[in-house]
Order: sequence, then structure tokens, then C-alpha cells
Amino acid sequence: MSLTTTFEIRNNALLGSVARSPMLKRVVDIVGALGALTLFAPLFLLTAIAIRLESKGPVFFRQTRVGKNGAPFSMVKFRSMVVGADALHAKMQGATTSRHDIRYKNQNDPRITLTGRFIRRYSIDELPQFWNVLIGDMSLVGPRPALPSEVAKYAPSDRVRLRVKPGITCLWQIGGRANIDFVGQVALDRQYVRDQSIVLDLWILLRTPYAVLCGEGAY
Repeated sequence: MSLTTTFEIRNNALLGSVARSPMLKRVVDIVGALGALTLFAPLFLLTAIAIRLESKGPVFFRQTRVGKNGAPFSMVKFRSMVVGADALHAKMQGATTSRHDIRYKNQNDPRITLTGRFIRRYSIDELPQFWNVLIGDMSLVGPRPALPSEVAKYAPSDRVRLRVKPGITCLWQIGGRANIDFVGQVALDRQYVRDQSIVLDLWILLRTPYAVLCGEGAY
């Protein structure tokens, strides 16, 4: 069932000129990112302390991701894995051959620390990405940013995800997250690209806290 079945977006003249405005979306992104960075500042501090107490290495983790129109950017997260996890990820991802498994996710990933499991469970590790939103690499809402190695395996039809800025949350983030396979994620991202508007963005944002607290598919 479509996640927007009960929330049909009908594009009339007003919706087309205002609700789909890139400028309005950018304003919402800036205001939302500034508000979130301010609101979550104490949580940033507590998370940083927990990460440093448990394991050696940096608090933040930067990784190259693919943005709008295929442009690479440096995405920042709280580090939730052991140092050197990227090399192990490449080895494990190389074993995936099905298109359904392009986005490698392992519920019992051995690279994840104890603190990492908690902050990933409640998406706390993603909070630094509000900085990426603020500087314009990402949006509050949009397809989740992919790794270059994942994009290299895309079928031509999958590249529709790259037509818009990647986001912190999206349709499949509020509907199952990693429990939805890659093909299902692309289908929902394609739906978002087709129907995108500030109204749809707000609808997704309002449902994100509940999805985060439930933790379904978060690992």
C-alpha cells in the first residue's frame, strides 16, 4: 500500500507555484536545521562523551556520499562503529549480488559499538547531518544519500533518486527503514520525486519522530 494513499497531493496552480518552490524548501531547510542544531545541542554533548568513553577514535565520522545530480559531498555522522569500519564494509558489501541488497545492512553488524547500537536505534547518529542541511548538501526530506559504491550498481531507473537533494528523512524512513529492500526504497523515492512539495515534506517530517521512537528497521 502506498504511504501517501491517505494523503493525496493534488497539484493545482497554487501548489505548483508555491508548495513546490525550491526557494521555499530551502528556507524550511535552513530554519529547520538551525532549530534542530540548537535544540539538540545538549544531546550532541552527551553523545560525544559516550562515544569517547567507550572507544578510541573521533567523535564524528565523515564519509563521501552522492548528492543531487551525482555530485559527491562529505556527510557527517556521530561515529557508531569501530575505527577502520569502512574497509570491513567494503569486504562485506562485495559479497552482495542481488539488486535487492545494494544497500548493505546487517542487523548484527560486528562493526557497531555498544554506544553505536543505541544511537543508531534512535537515529541519534544522524543528527550531525543537520549541518549538511544547513550548508546545502542535503535537505530535511529527500532520498537517503547513497555511497558511491552503491550508485555504481544502480540500474538506469534507480538514478531517479539523484534528481533531488538527499535528505535526513524520506518516505521509506517512516515506513520500515532498513526492513524495506532496495527495490522498495527506490519505488518510494520515485514516488517522492514525482509528488514532492512542501506539503508532502511537512507530512513526512511530522511522522518522522514516531518512526524514530518505534525504531522499526533501525540498525
